Amino acid sequence: MASDIDVTPNDAVRSWSSVSGNATKPLNDGQRARRFPNSVRASGVVRGPDIRSAADGAEQPARPAARTAFAPARDDGDTSLAALCARALRFSFLTADKESELVRAWRDHEDEAALSHLIGSHLRLVIKIARGYRGYGLPMADLVGEGNIGLMQAARRFDPDRAVRFSTYATWWIRAAIQEYILRSTSIVRIGTTAAQRKLFFNLRRLKAEAGWYGEGDLPPELVRLIAAELDLEEDDVIEMDRRLSRADSSLNARPPGQEGGDWLETLSDERPDQETSMGEAEELVERRHLLGEAMSKLNEREHEIIVLRQFSEAPPSLAELGERFGVSGERVRQVEKRALTKLQKFVRAAAQTLDRPITTAAS
Repeated sequence: MASDIDVTPNDAVRSWSSVSGNATKPLNDGQRARRFPNSVRASGVVRGPDIRSAADGAEQPARPAARTAFAPARDDGDTSLAALCARALRFSFLTADKESELVRAWRDHEDEAALSHLIGSHLRLVIKIARGYRGYGLPMADLVGEGNIGLMQAARRFDPDRAVRFSTYATWWIRAAIQEYILRSTSIVRIGTTAAQRKLFFNLRRLKAEAGWYGEGDLPPELVRLIAAELDLEEDDVIEMDRRLSRADSSLNARPPGQEGGDWLETLSDERPDQETSMGEAEELVERRHLLGEAMSKLNEREHEIIVLRQFSEAPPSLAELGERFGVSGERVRQVEKRALTKLQKFVRAAAQTLDRPITTAAS
């Protein structure tokens, strides 16, 4: 139910996460031990720092205390991000009444000034959500840009008549746009094509960190079972995604280690049959067809028609249908078919012995 109390974008993210169950807090040692047994942790594995999670479940390293929530990160040095942050700070938070007024002005009259004010007032929300995805190695400016696209989509689809604030609704569109961009940019090979893959992509590393697993190679079977149960997925999906995320993309044009020339592409073998094999198979096919034609000519008219309809048709008729066609019972049709197949097999075997070549025939 809508309220006159102003809800900030940060409050919207926290409150919606608590309702949807997506809020994920770092586990302390006691919680981690209860959730993941000691047998999951490999001996000798060094435990790293806790990986914190944003409201949407994205992994996020611990932030330096001196950095403000909307200050641009120093490591990317992108002036466009600094401009976005400066612009976001120029807009104040909207009250529920002002927000509804802007949304209706855009929806009913396509007032671009109202849309600009609405978008600008929620840039803080976009930047906040985008910062939760810094751990994927993509520029913050790009993440914010993709989040703005989701914000504009939310503005176009939002219904002010429903008892929900725009920031709550927009959070899902912003997150979806950023996640789609991350999936497109992480690997040349498309990943996250299914709901299971997307869930694993954005939660697998977090669950591994909570279990204290920082080792290399395949996951222990017990940890695989725990993650699969946690995400309600198949164990094979967990293993496959872990292997894909732990290996970087490799180019076939790269030079193999220890070689002075050439690339990986030159080491791939052509699995297609060579010319000699193809010619031999083609000649054998012609010979088989010739023998089959001669064998079919030895059958009488009814046997020939039954064999063609029952053995060479894409949708063969039933024995009862053929029985009505020939005026006999279905059992009689079966007997005629079996007798005709026996004739064909005998003829082909005799011809194979004459040609001194083994030709295999399967009994029906």
